[in-house]
Amino acid sequence: MAAFAGLDVGTTSSKAVVYGDDGTVLGTGRAATHWDVGLFGTQIDANVLWRSANDALSEAAAAARARVAAVGIASMGESGVLTDARERPLAPVIAWHDDRDGDEVADLVRQLGAEAFGGIAGKPARGQFSLTKHRWLRAHEPSARDATTRFDVGGWVVRRLGGDPALELSLAGRTGWLDVAARDWWDDALDWSGATRELMPPLVAAGQPLGRITCDDVSPQLRGALLTLAGHDHQASALGVRATGPGHELDSSGTAEALVRTVFDAPTRVQAARLAAVGITTDPSIEADRWTLLGGTEGGLAQNRALEMLGVSADGLAALDAAAERSAEGRVVVGGLGADALTLGGIAGGVGPGEVWKAVVAAAADEAWALHCAMDDVVGPARRVVVTGGWRHSAEVMRAKRARFTSLEVSNVDEAGALGAATLAARAAGAIGPDEHLGAS
Repeated sequence: MAAFAGLDVGTTSSKAVVYGDDGTVLGTGRAATHWDVGLFGTQIDANVLWRSANDALSEAAAAARARVAAVGIASMGESGVLTDARERPLAPVIAWHDDRDGDEVADLVRQLGAEAFGGIAGKPARGQFSLTKHRWLRAHEPSARDATTRFDVGGWVVRRLGGDPALELSLAGRTGWLDVAARDWWDDALDWSGATRELMPPLVAAGQPLGRITCDDVSPQLRGALLTLAGHDHQASALGVRATGPGHELDSSGTAEALVRTVFDAPTRVQAARLAAVGITTDPSIEADRWTLLGGTEGGLAQNRALEMLGVSADGLAALDAAAERSAEGRVVVGGLGADALTLGGIAGGVGPGEVWKAVVAAAADEAWALHCAMDDVVGPARRVVVTGGWRHSAEVMRAKRARFTSLEVSNVDEAGALGAATLAARAAGAIGPDEHLGAS
């Protein structure tokens, strides 16, 4: 039996799964991503990030006890690794959610304009994307000015494993430097941030072979495996649950909820700007000749905060869900879902934990529904919505979603990003066709 590995280098951990060619899970691995929180914000040493990815991948391969034919690597977007000519890291890797670049965002709006940034880069003008953090690094880390190459997270791991330098298109889209419609660099954005075309590795499509693993510091079962990039982790998850067809939408319902819509026609610059104005990004898809819209909420984080406030652990969630089902609605007012502090009002006599939980879940579902409707307004209605992520196990969360979304499907895939990455690995190796899925019957 041939074996294929998928690695998802995420914000909280790296997750790896080795699958047989029939989709059977042969081995799994996980390693925490240890960020430093210091004077400026949240960051990580590039070599620590590499170690997390390598540990998870090697653990999965060792558990599988099978030689791995190919490895697909998906990762978080926006964060990057600046290296010198010998590919030694020169600066810390800033977390995508770090907000130290507020001044840079304001200057971006003044110099390039929010509408142009939305229409060309397909991004809202906020402190998430690579270009503002790159400009911050050049101003505050003098060594960053000597960089000769900038890798994204997935590309950095591929390179450390022995693969070719490359920047996959969906992750290039997360930088803010890419003219998304042209799938080429936006020179004005590069110039503004102090970056150059020469700093960037070659642009490649997801699933393109990028050499083989030659690194000695891996499990023996991985040596010689074909390498490929599987792109942005949310897109890899959509592929893993087979939600990348025309009008398909993934609702990745975790701590950070993401709605990931696949479309076949490239949004115009006017449409991309409209989407960006309400917080929805446009990127090249990891599927050939497709595009991806992504809208994120912090509804899952708000639900976590509510459980903490109510003193409810994972073991008590089912009872709280049952209490919420029996509770009235409309008295508790919820605010602060996208802020640092969740706020609750209307806590009158007789309001219990179930009613509070019902209100928080409903507010989170409303935010996701608003993003879904905004996508519908620009590119037409979604044909299919598939839910994955940890919150799919909450009965109350799913009741709230079903009350808003029609034709909702719930996926039973646990590590969707890893499965999507492994599917692209199998495609790259020629084990399955370009439109087939790993383990398809």
